Amino acid sequence: MPCDFPSLGHKRQCCFRCDCWNTSLLGALRNPSTWRLLCQEAKPCRKVPSLRYQISDNLSDTLKKLKITAVDKTEDSLEGCLDCLLQALAQNNTETSEKIQASGILQLFASLLTPQSSCKAKVANIIAEVAKNEFMRIPCVDAGLISPLVQLLNSKDQEVLLQTGRALGNICYDSHSLQAQLINMGVIPTLVKLLGIHCQNAALTEMCLVAFGNLAELESSKEQFASTNIAEELVKLFKKQIEHDKREMIFEVLAPLAENDAIKLQLVEAGLVECLLEIVQQKVDSDKEDDITELKTGSDLMVLLLLGDESMQKLFEGGKGGVFQRVLSWIPSNNHQLQLAGALAIANFARNDGNCIHMVDNGIVEKLMDLLDRHVEDGNVTVQHAALSALRNLAIPVINKAKMLSAGVTEAVLKFLKSEMPPVQFKLLGTLRMLIDAQAEAAEQLGKNVKLVERLVEWCEAKDHAGVMGESNRLLSALIRHSKSKDVIKTIVQSGGIKHLVTMATSEHVIMQNEALVALALIAALELGTAEKDLESAKLVQILHRLLADERSAPEIKYNSMVLICALMGSECLHKEVQDLAFLDVVSKLRSHENKSVAQQASLTEQRLTVES
Repeated sequence: MPCDFPSLGHKRQCCFRCDCWNTSLLGALRNPSTWRLLCQEAKPCRKVPSLRYQISDNLSDTLKKLKITAVDKTEDSLEGCLDCLLQALAQNNTETSEKIQASGILQLFASLLTPQSSCKAKVANIIAEVAKNEFMRIPCVDAGLISPLVQLLNSKDQEVLLQTGRALGNICYDSHSLQAQLINMGVIPTLVKLLGIHCQNAALTEMCLVAFGNLAELESSKEQFASTNIAEELVKLFKKQIEHDKREMIFEVLAPLAENDAIKLQLVEAGLVECLLEIVQQKVDSDKEDDITELKTGSDLMVLLLLGDESMQKLFEGGKGGVFQRVLSWIPSNNHQLQLAGALAIANFARNDGNCIHMVDNGIVEKLMDLLDRHVEDGNVTVQHAALSALRNLAIPVINKAKMLSAGVTEAVLKFLKSEMPPVQFKLLGTLRMLIDAQAEAAEQLGKNVKLVERLVEWCEAKDHAGVMGESNRLLSALIRHSKSKDVIKTIVQSGGIKHLVTMATSEHVIMQNEALVALALIAALELGTAEKDLESAKLVQILHRLLADERSAPEIKYNSMVLICALMGSECLHKEVQDLAFLDVVSKLRSHENKSVAQQASLTEQRLTVES
């Protein structure tokens, strides 16, 4: 039914909601079932014609008369015919619409929608009513009604504006192509201007809001919205609202608009954040359903605003801003929604080194660990995910790693090793990987943790959860690369992890391939005897041959594959496999490779293979 108004590596991750729980603000607000349908009944006849029409019996006569009066524009007769059409639509919209379509009268309506026409409001009202029917929308478009209706949005008559907005909204309902056409015709700046001028008119305001909500779904609209003062007008309107329903309608517009970084910043500058903080303060202790909903929507929208780099940094204010301090107070709250929003906000503030260093130095890690500790046993999964997201981002700066390790973050994170929730597993793995980067002692300690390594091996086979599988492989590799420990390698071999590292070398991601090859080279250099059977059964030599022969392989992949080949020569069974596959032919071709490092390593590898043959 129509509305009556219309990467890999150390990359910081923006945090909102994990898709796995379908609890995001955007998911809720963009669900069509949440849109209020502002369907307005067809207006009753304002003038009672001297002849009382029997609506159902005489509709055909009315349509015939309308054809004549629409041409000669006899005002009284025209008004009377239009009133009777509205009555007929109110009585039976579908049947009346079918007769209007069959009569061909739609084509005449365009001439009655001129600014000079005295009946333009009624004509627009009729169009709005017939366009409630899906089968009437294309005929309305084909009759050329969109362009004159758009022109009427410049009218100063509030009734004309209301009925015009209804007509356009219903014609373009659920049609991205028609909505895009409206955007190209410049309706967005016009509607924003109307909202500012007529903010005291509730019906017009609602018409504008629903139109904004629908148009904002289209990416092409964002640039136009950003060029207007939509943020200022919406915040101004929001501040005046007391009723939950009215605020909810504005939230429904803000959600899609706030996906755009420029508009995020405009909303922050217009004072939206202060409004949201006030809502949180007012609703946090309430157990009313509407208040709980508004608390969630407001705090979620706050997090959404932090997804923009400029808006986030403006609110951080060097860690001394009032907004940042208020968000910090949410983390120790007893309200799960505020805990969640607070942790997500910290994760988003932690998107550059300066912010991360400041927050770690000022005790945020301890607050997050306390929060996690409250959710270990039968805890809130979304809060676990959010807090781990924050810790992962905070662990990226080198200077923070040792501080976080000494604070006990590793132990706090390992408490969730038994979690069966993939989003929690994914963030847990990412946090540990960030913490041990270039931290040999921590990497060795974790690498000798049999329970952890066995869990990693298990998750390396989680084919239904690619993110968890990828992070598990990367952490296995990182434990070896950063510890360079024989004990760690033995633990991984005994736990069955070698085959996963070999498979990782065939990843579509170059960085993962390279991490696997470096880890395998360390295994070959430090514990080849322990690992050779697993390397053989995983068909490592055949994989290396393919990587070297494949012209698409990156230079670093070719280089490290040759380093690994040389290291494998110390194993009798692997040495034999290398000889059987005629590696010399492949390697000799790489001596002329455009990358100097690859060419030099090819020469060294060729010499080694020749000597060992």
